[in-house]
Amino acid sequence: MGKGALELGFRRMVGVPWLWLQSVERSPGGLDPHLSRILFLLLLIVAPSAQGVVPNPEACQVFQSDNGSSVNCHPPAKVPLRLPADTIFLSVESFNLTQLPPHFLQGVSNLQELHLSSNGLESLADKFLLPVPQLKVLDLTRNALSRLPAGLFQVSAALHTLVLKENQLQGLEASWLRGLKALGHLDLSGNRLRTLPPGLLSNFTNLRVLDLGYNQLETLPPDLLKGPLKLERLHLEGNRLRALEKGLLAPQPNLRRLFLSDNQLAAVAAGAFQGVKQLDMLDLSNNSLTSVPKGLWASVGQPGAARDMTDGFDISGNPWVCDQNLDDLYQWLVANKDKMFFSNATRCAEPAAVKGHTLLAVAMSRAKPEAGAEAGVAA
Repeated sequence: MGKGALELGFRRMVGVPWLWLQSVERSPGGLDPHLSRILFLLLLIVAPSAQGVVPNPEACQVFQSDNGSSVNCHPPAKVPLRLPADTIFLSVESFNLTQLPPHFLQGVSNLQELHLSSNGLESLADKFLLPVPQLKVLDLTRNALSRLPAGLFQVSAALHTLVLKENQLQGLEASWLRGLKALGHLDLSGNRLRTLPPGLLSNFTNLRVLDLGYNQLETLPPDLLKGPLKLERLHLEGNRLRALEKGLLAPQPNLRRLFLSDNQLAAVAAGAFQGVKQLDMLDLSNNSLTSVPKGLWASVGQPGAARDMTDGFDISGNPWVCDQNLDDLYQWLVANKDKMFFSNATRCAEPAAVKGHTLLAVAMSRAKPEAGAEAGVAA
């Protein structure tokens, strides 16, 4: 079992807050990882017996620390009607809930993490979060939410992570997210979003991770990324995007990972990557690209740049037409071939002379005609 799985299992069993685990892992004076695992396992074994009680299957698990109580509730436990006043972490997951009990969060003003995934929540009250102004993490993954009340986050200035993954959102309104001044991670993946409103992210100046993957987006508003100035990771994979327009990414000079796979991209503007000089990873796989314009790669993955595509790129699964129009791409591929993922699955669809040959082999033969003549074009 890996360290991440062990920590997650421990957190769910005894309620150690995720933010606390991260602080221990990142702290220069933190415990040695191997020692930490041993201590976690020992605590799991001895905690129930040390208290001299047999766990009640209908009761939530409560773990107490100097910082406060962590409460984990999973079936067959019952949803609690009252929580310890010092609760800082609360997990109520995998219940068949369409609504939450009235005043569910009343009396836990120090709550920092709230996990409500894998329920059947259809709606939330506009005053649901009023009792917990210190909340930093809200996870609503795999519910049935189709909309959010406009005032839900009116006191959520401390909220850093909002996960709305795998709900039933078909649209968004900027007013739904009003009040999220500290938001750094927004996950809207796996919904049914078809469009996004202008100005949606205009006030999110601290946003670092935006996940819009696996929705039904065909276009993006031109100003989508003009609000956040610190974006490092952008997920747009699994949508229906047909083109990547010039200017969309320009406001994000610190963007490091860009995921555009499994769309319908047939066109990428020549200036699409202008201003984006920090990319570590680029995924354009499984689209409809036959060619790309000259100059597209000028600021991406160049030797000597601040970032040199250190995590690699993927352009496989596209129907490339391997003719002279790809000369600019050929040159770039040769210079960056060591960072290429799935080179054997990146093949030419046309013309007939090189159909089925790898794009990299064609690029190598064109960049070094004498070597290509000696070795031939590899299939």
